[in-house]
Amino acid sequence: MQQLLGGMSAQEFLRDFWQKRPLLIKGAVPDFQGLVDWGGIQQLAMRDDALSRLVEFRDGRWGLEQGPFTARRLGYLDASSNWSVLVSNLNHFLPAAAELLYRFNFIPYARLDDLMVSYALAGGGVGPHFDSYDVFLLQGGGRKRWQISSQQDQSLVEGAPLRILQNFTPEQEWLLEPGDMLYLPPKFAHNGIAVEPGMTYSIGFRAPSTQELAAQFLLHLSEYMQLDGMYADPDLLPHAHPAEIGPDMLAKVGTMLEQIRWNETDIAHFLGVYLSGPKNHVFFDEPVEPLEYDDFVSATAGSGVALDLKSQILFCGNAFFINGEEVSLEDVQSRAKLVEFADLRTLPAQVLPERLLEQLFQWYQCGYISVLSNS
Repeated sequence: MQQLLGGMSAQEFLRDFWQKRPLLIKGAVPDFQGLVDWGGIQQLAMRDDALSRLVEFRDGRWGLEQGPFTARRLGYLDASSNWSVLVSNLNHFLPAAAELLYRFNFIPYARLDDLMVSYALAGGGVGPHFDSYDVFLLQGGGRKRWQISSQQDQSLVEGAPLRILQNFTPEQEWLLEPGDMLYLPPKFAHNGIAVEPGMTYSIGFRAPSTQELAAQFLLHLSEYMQLDGMYADPDLLPHAHPAEIGPDMLAKVGTMLEQIRWNETDIAHFLGVYLSGPKNHVFFDEPVEPLEYDDFVSATAGSGVALDLKSQILFCGNAFFINGEEVSLEDVQSRAKLVEFADLRTLPAQVLPERLLEQLFQWYQCGYISVLSNS
């Protein structure tokens, strides 16, 4: 942990830098040369279940294309333009990427989003911009020059398909080599320019807006809420204007809507479902040759289980949430083991409580978890 944060503890980093000021960490991941090569990025960028983008600056204009891409399109790229290929959720496809992402577990998983990789030739980048969330930028192969600014001017280039800053004024500049990492708080302007062909691994965090949370929470309430009563107006009088929505109706409906209430339990349930829920492009594959229950029990005792790379488990109190579904376990021992599973994303070989085994088997059948290999 201290190596990753430049010798400081998680407590020191959170106190002095998190959402406060940038931090350059030299040698955060020693001897780091990346997790995937350009060929591997191309393969991912051609997949339907991967989120990929191509950012290109040609003839003075920014362009953006969304994947999946064909081999011909990617092969057409050359050094005549400034371009970058980006693939999100690398942690869904490479165990090593998931392992790197979860090294940042000094931040709650409810805030941790994904590991993205970007590849560019010398001179390539995605332009000066700012993110609305915290980000760690870890350099893989090659070197990259980063310019950063705390500027308040957030005006954007008109008509650009990306949020490119119109008036970027660098205040600091650093050259990152493989293994170096830059932390940036939200809204901190930055511009990365590749000095030579290489990759940047971006560890991003979730920071939903108030509008997004409110809209999703109200949608969540509508699925679980049951209000009594039905509109009635036995005291109705003739209207001078039949097209008018009158004050009596306004008052009656206002009283009916006053029944809408929520408490901390409702908020916890909403956050568990919302934050653990998979994104729209994520799907789970059932086991090709699924084990029978007794064989599954033997496998957990002999080798253990792990979460699928795409799975997310969160918990709040006694409620657990996996991939947008809520589960409650009655016995204390099962809950304790499930907390361990959620924190570590794996359970080593051991004999588990029967109730937990039943639940794990259901998740195994859905493709949410897998049995570890003995090798």
